[in-house]
Amino acid sequence: MTTRDPRTEIREFLSSRRARITPEQAGLPAYGGNRRVKGLRREEVALLAGVSVDYYVRMERGGLAGASDGVLDALASALRLDEAERDHLFHLARWSPAPGGPRRSASAATVRSTLRQVLDAISDAPAWIGNGRYDVLATNQLAHALYSPVLADPRRPANTARFVHLNPEAARDFFVDYDEIAGGVAAKLRMEAGRHPHDAELIALIGELSTRSEPFRQRWAAQDVRLHRPGRKRVRHPVVGRFDLDVETLELPAEPGLYLNVYTAPAGTPTADNLALLASWAATQRLGPWAAAPE
Repeated sequence: MTTRDPRTEIREFLSSRRARITPEQAGLPAYGGNRRVKGLRREEVALLAGVSVDYYVRMERGGLAGASDGVLDALASALRLDEAERDHLFHLARWSPAPGGPRRSASAATVRSTLRQVLDAISDAPAWIGNGRYDVLATNQLAHALYSPVLADPRRPANTARFVHLNPEAARDFFVDYDEIAGGVAAKLRMEAGRHPHDAELIALIGELSTRSEPFRQRWAAQDVRLHRPGRKRVRHPVVGRFDLDVETLELPAEPGLYLNVYTAPAGTPTADNLALLASWAATQRLGPWAAAPE
């Protein structure tokens, strides 16, 4: 996969969202019991969005360029898009269709020394910095220890998406909720692809995963998108054992495309105790902070 066709991306996204909504869910009468179309018909979406059928057909065929925010909002409401899907729709609409557009890396791949100092100052919680491509760019000592199965891949920078989809046996051992994690990775990569359609490294990563992993191809074809949000991550460390971690993912405004991820646990919980054990194990292994590449 060396290029991505914006019209194809738009068509597949809109048709997939249309197919999941029944007329009853949309508050429309379902005429007849033998509908050849799964979900809503195009004319039904046009009615709900308040646009002409011809205009909606042009939009679903990829003609979102020039659509106003009001039209896009109406379309998002008609298709019952969630926050991530709405953002994705707007990104697709603003995607330049020029086939000769630049093919560049949009997500940063290096971390400033001062940000590494911030990581090092977080001593009681695993913390790491990555980008929208799931590259692991820098860690503190605890994150290095916790993510040792991911960082075992000699390829640099280590990449969580590759670990999840190209080393599924090890990833299933590491991630307690593997299927949810794998689906989230594919959905967030699609969100990133909508934001940065000309990111050459992202296009190459998606192509590699699509070529080598049938489950990834299926998840990618689902057209799901997801935002980075706080949550819970459950992992099994090969030495220390189970961790149930609260995750905060923070965008770094001064470093577009980079995210700071911090994993914590309430005091007195088994996971908090295991974090102390992890720190002791890391010290015996002489695991220090880890960085993908020098500044």
